[in-house]
Amino acid sequence: MRSYRRFASVYDRLMEDMPYSEWMNFARRSWEKYGMPKTVVDLACGTGNVSIPLAKAGFSVFGIDLSADMLAIARSKWESGGRNSRQADEPGTIRWLQQDMRDWELPVPVDAVLCFCDSLNYLTEKEDVTATFRRTFDSLAPGGLFLFDVHAPKQLERYAEEQPFVLDEKDVAYLWTSDYDPVRQEIEHDLTFFVREDADGAASGDTLYRRFEESHTQRAYEPDWLAGQLQAAGFELLHLVADFTWTEPNADSERLFYVARKPG
Repeated sequence: MRSYRRFASVYDRLMEDMPYSEWMNFARRSWEKYGMPKTVVDLACGTGNVSIPLAKAGFSVFGIDLSADMLAIARSKWESGGRNSRQADEPGTIRWLQQDMRDWELPVPVDAVLCFCDSLNYLTEKEDVTATFRRTFDSLAPGGLFLFDVHAPKQLERYAEEQPFVLDEKDVAYLWTSDYDPVRQEIEHDLTFFVREDADGAASGDTLYRRFEESHTQRAYEPDWLAGQLQAAGFELLHLVADFTWTEPNADSERLFYVARKPG
C-alpha cells in the first residue's frame, strides 16, 4: 500500500480530465434505485474529488485515505472554498480520516460506501481485497450500499501493450512505462516526473524543473472471483456493469462497476 507522498502534489493536475462527474452520476443513479443515503464513506478518497461534491450536495461524508499528504490537500480544498459553494438546502459535512481501507472503522454504521477510481486495484493480494470487503460490510448499516469500480483484467493488458505514455506540458511532464505480469494479472507503472518550479532566484529566462520518480502497482481480479468474495462477506450483489453504464461487461469493457447491498 502506498501513501503517495510526492505524487500528491501533482495529483490533481494529472487527474483533471478524469470523469469525476460520471462517478457521481453513477452513485446517484444507484441510490435513486435503492435508497438515498445520508451518511457516505468515500474510501480511498485521495484529494477529495468525490468527497467534496458529495458534501456540497448535502451528504454527511467521511473521506478516508491512507495518505496524509492526499488528505492535507483535500482538507485545504474543502476549507478554502468547497464548503462555501454548497448546492443543497441542507449543508453537508466532511470528516477526513487517515485509515487503511483494509481495516477502516467508524464509531457508527453508515448508509453507503464508495470506492471509485479503481482504488481497489491497488490491493495486490487477495486477502487484502477480502479484508476490505469484510470491513466494509461490518461498517454499513443494514440495507446500505457498497459501490466500487475496478479495471477489467483486459484493461491492464491494454496498458502494457500501449505503453510507454508521455506527457510534455509547460508545467509538468512525465515518462510512464509499464511492466505486466500475466500470471498475477498485475502491472507495475514506473513514472518519471518533471514538475516546473517557481522561477524565483533563477537566472532570467531560466525554467527549472524538479524531477522525481514514482512506482505504482495494480492487480486485476476476475469478475466472478470479486462477486464471490462480496457474497462471502455477506453482501447481496445487485449489479455488475461496465463503463459508467448499466450494461453487462463484455470483452471490450475497461472499467467494471459493482453495486452490492448489505441485507437488512
